[in-house]
Amino acid sequence: MDSILPLLSDPTAWAALATLIVMEVVLGIDNLIFISILTNKLPADQQTRARRIGIGLALILRLGLLGTVAYIVALTQPVFTVFGKDFSWRDLILVGGGLFLLWKATKEIHHTMQPEEKAGLGKAATLGFAAAIGQILVLDLVFSIDSIITAVGMTEHVPIMVVAVVTAVTVMLLAADPLSRFIAANPTVVMLALGFLIMIGMTLIAEGFGAHVPKGYIYTAMAFSAGVEGLNLLSRRRRTKRPTTGSTVAKP
Repeated sequence: MDSILPLLSDPTAWAALATLIVMEVVLGIDNLIFISILTNKLPADQQTRARRIGIGLALILRLGLLGTVAYIVALTQPVFTVFGKDFSWRDLILVGGGLFLLWKATKEIHHTMQPEEKAGLGKAATLGFAAAIGQILVLDLVFSIDSIITAVGMTEHVPIMVVAVVTAVTVMLLAADPLSRFIAANPTVVMLALGFLIMIGMTLIAEGFGAHVPKGYIYTAMAFSAGVEGLNLLSRRRRTKRPTTGSTVAKP
């Protein structure tokens, strides 16, 4: 308690908390998109439970990693060198997570582009509950490590990190069902989200190899693409309403 009370009266602590909450929420978007796409492949009665378990695991992993901050910081220390490039455990985790995202997103795009395979085999559209949770857990671990390392770089106060992480995961939990329903109801949004996952995967791989990619560029591109797709959705809805309205007016 003694370590928390001084923070309550420190303006810089509140500023760090606000900034970190925004950063954690933004980083959580990547995690949430993957969870939404994956759980939408489950039977309807299992989707909400899988999303809650996946987001709950994200919270547990993040809080658990906060309890080992010293170890997490040590993950950035080089463990071996290849062709003059130092690689740390964090680099290897980012590269592995990026490759997993590329594989998963490419596989889902293939299934989306080949609907006849789904109809003929009846296997591509289904996913076991345990398999879904396992894949969510893998990406939760990657995003959690990236999230906590980002938090450690912004503040040294663990209580601030805990509040920011819990707030971000709460936002993820509240947004999970609406986002999943929106993605399921708009097939073109699924393809856009899979494109986002490919971009995120490439970013993770690039950072794993030491090429820093400013997050602002990534999320600006995602926001611009989402805005364009939003205009397309609005345009399609208006076009579908016009014939009905016209035919109603034309009747005597």
